[in-house]
Amino acid sequence: MNLPNNKPVEFRSDTFTLPTQAMKEVMLSAPLGDDVFGEDPSINQLQNFAANYFGMEAALFAPSGTMTNQIAINVHTQPGDEVICDEGSHVYYYEGGGISKNSGAQVRLIHGDRGRITANQIAELINPDDVHRARTSLVSLENTCNRGGGACYNLNDITAIAKLCKDQGLKLHLDGARLMNAIVAGNQDPKWYGEHFDSISVCLSKGLGAPVGSLLLGSHSFIKEAKRVRKVMGGGMRQAGMLAAAGLYALQHQVGRLTLDHDHAKQLENVLKQMPWVNNVLPVETNIVILNLADSISAHDIVAKLAAKHIKISALSNKQIRLVTHLDISSSEIDYTCDVLRSL
Repeated sequence: MNLPNNKPVEFRSDTFTLPTQAMKEVMLSAPLGDDVFGEDPSINQLQNFAANYFGMEAALFAPSGTMTNQIAINVHTQPGDEVICDEGSHVYYYEGGGISKNSGAQVRLIHGDRGRITANQIAELINPDDVHRARTSLVSLENTCNRGGGACYNLNDITAIAKLCKDQGLKLHLDGARLMNAIVAGNQDPKWYGEHFDSISVCLSKGLGAPVGSLLLGSHSFIKEAKRVRKVMGGGMRQAGMLAAAGLYALQHQVGRLTLDHDHAKQLENVLKQMPWVNNVLPVETNIVILNLADSISAHDIVAKLAAKHIKISALSNKQIRLVTHLDISSSEIDYTCDVLRSL
């Protein structure tokens, strides 16, 4: 089978998505103002829409998901506090040591199930009220779990965690970089998340296809303080309404189509599970496919062989590779990729 459109198939991340023509048109016509003064109408419209969408009081637009996560951690903690999270969670693993650098907090790590942790695991790590111990102040969850192959939390598990945090006086943050994937996969109500978390970060520039930006959601008082921290971190943008217009378009028009990305990922999973050079594939629930290779196979060799066929993937380690489906990968490109995988 020939490569459709004569362009590389990009599986390295859903961050490679490009704005559609319709999104570009909305961006060009967006009314603008100065957002640091709270006067960009397009950003205000996005923030109001997102807050209502999740049933939360307020929202804040920021340049990246790393920034929205780090803002939330900074608002919820004091220097010397402790944050509980999974050992592979993005806030710990991929944000440049930001928890310690930005907030002066430390972490207690849990070995979860593909990134998902439980109330019982958390309860064991909450420090007593003792001057010798760090003050446990925040629990951070990730849904979907990036390093867990896009695994989704069971809502009952989140309910138990939320109750524990409330009983223990802890704040609960959700890194929802790909939360919309979880919501679509589970046919869930976004407002359910607003009821169970003190803060939520949602990325607009991954599977939703916006070029830049993430949202942080929470109470009015939380977002008021978050805006101050965003300014300190250099995230106060001026006439950024064109970016916000893209994010609003993404939330209004490009959520439902995530099911196609999930179907494409399952198609890849079904082929990869049959390959002799694959040891196992993490169960595919959304748009991320992570596989562990057979002992004699190098991830970098697989990356190179696929690159020669104009297919771009990521090596997470020498024995593990990742493919991420998104709106810029067509069904014909999935078919082409499956044919190439079978030929390796």
